[in-house]
Amino acid sequence: MNPGTGPRAGDRPDDHPTGVAYEQALAAQGRTPGQAPADGKAPADGQAQPYDPLKLCVYATVALLAWVFGAWAVLAFAALGVAGYWRARRAGLTRSKCYLRDTRLVLAYLGLVALAAAAALVLPHLPR
Repeated sequence: MNPGTGPRAGDRPDDHPTGVAYEQALAAQGRTPGQAPADGKAPADGQAQPYDPLKLCVYATVALLAWVFGAWAVLAFAALGVAGYWRARRAGLTRSKCYLRDTRLVLAYLGLVALAAAAALVLPHLPR
């Protein structure tokens, strides 16, 4: 490190760009951290990173919670999703990374899931 200038990239061997802004800049280029640019040259951000199956852990945790808490968990997650997508849509998000892509479709899907969970909670208690 140079005296009086503060830390700079390359001062440590493990020093490489990280953070949300960095990941958003790479996403704008259509890349992920560790992925080579379209020209085929080595990644500028260091060594390629191994695949992290974090989403699979998240899916398993959500499935476990839904199994343990039943329709209450489904209703809670759907309501949380609707609130999150509603807020994001009001902030200007129109395309999502969700499989449905369009945030209106995602909101409709999550609304139907919440409605189905609410029905599963209420219908058994209605007189026949």
